[in-house]
Amino acid sequence: MRVIFMGTPDYAAMILQSLLKYHQVCALVCQEDKRAGRNMRLQMPATKKLLLERDSRIPIFQPTKLDDNFVKKLKQIPCDRIIVAAYGKILPKSILEIATCINLHASILPQFRGASPIQQSILKDEKYFGVTAMKMNEGLDCGDILGFKVIRNQFQSQTELFSKLAKMAANLTIEYLERCDFILPLKQIEADVSYCKKIKKEFGQVCFDDAISLVKKARAYEGWPEIYLKNGLKLKGVKMAESVSQNPAGEILYITKEQIKIGCKNGSVWIESLQAPSKKAMSAYQYLQGKRLKLGDILE
Repeated sequence: MRVIFMGTPDYAAMILQSLLKYHQVCALVCQEDKRAGRNMRLQMPATKKLLLERDSRIPIFQPTKLDDNFVKKLKQIPCDRIIVAAYGKILPKSILEIATCINLHASILPQFRGASPIQQSILKDEKYFGVTAMKMNEGLDCGDILGFKVIRNQFQSQTELFSKLAKMAANLTIEYLERCDFILPLKQIEADVSYCKKIKKEFGQVCFDDAISLVKKARAYEGWPEIYLKNGLKLKGVKMAESVSQNPAGEILYITKEQIKIGCKNGSVWIESLQAPSKKAMSAYQYLQGKRLKLGDILE
């Protein structure tokens, strides 16, 4: 089947990889190259990088705006389906009318429509995580459901979930394209709708109030924006110790060379490493030694 693919990050690249193997990808549409990293070097999207490595003959579009001029170019490319995965922009009606547009959304719709479904699924401690194939319309993730895949919540981090759900989405895309002529769309139940916003850096700021909440944020914001205290100290390798004790917030309860236990107002957590602003990460043990902190002191 002839497919135009619209997607930008690693999640989308995994789906694109499957499409290249089983179908004819006629074009890639992704976001522009952006500066990133400590050196702010210009970096291409994961999908663009993959395609240049696999088949440089396929045209790549990186429009600043999805305006009439771009839509005219897209209309000139014959295709049967437009597959969309984490593209990063809302598609106008003019693109939705070119061909049937299918979105691979990383939640079990209608829950967590919007920009951060994986993070919100972790924060809400859902029993299941999943991906949904959805026929796109002009609304936000509100089109008819064409298929989905789910896995159990086994306390995966954001990084682990992105990888697993990307593989599931890739398989779901191929299954849909093989059966698309026989699938009966299922309308979403509007009463069950929930939304999630784009993640901002400030969402990662935490305090030692509640251990359960702290650990969920650590899993949800792993990689970026990560979790950090008011002074900018990043907490890494955070795991649950227990949830029933009551402690002074930030009290150092136990120290080993592998990890330290920190008290919260409710419960306590283990922390493997710490990273001060503009410094390299180091083991939590080394950090305490450098700051001359001991049992009973407050990490703040």
